Amino acid sequence: MKLLLDTCTFLWIIGGARDLPKRVVDAYRAPDNEVYLSAASAWEIVVKHASGKLPLPAPPQQFVREQRESHLIASLAIDEESALHLSRLPALHRDPFDRMLVSQSIVHGLTILTPDPLITQYPGRTVW
Repeated sequence: MKLLLDTCTFLWIIGGARDLPKRVVDAYRAPDNEVYLSAASAWEIVVKHASGKLPLPAPPQQFVREQRESHLIASLAIDEESALHLSRLPALHRDPFDRMLVSQSIVHGLTILTPDPLITQYPGRTVW
């Protein structure tokens, strides 16, 4: 299975959150699954860090890459097809980062690991 981490899920995984649902941890750890972090999540982390809402132990450009690589999470670029697919999504909410994750998941056949109930309302697969 190909998995896409929601930004909060990425932060919880790298932070060692113990209250993640077992099915999420099992999916993330399964050796046959491919796990991705979108460039949209990196962008969201940079924005939240710059606004003071997300303190990090290192600058985001160092922190995200090091954490992603040390947790064996691949990077997923924002591609044109995913960007254009945004126009086909229903207007369930305005969060541009979440909307891009949904679009990428649909275009690339990924399952999003997310606790966000709004994301689960979009077409596409989610697990939590």
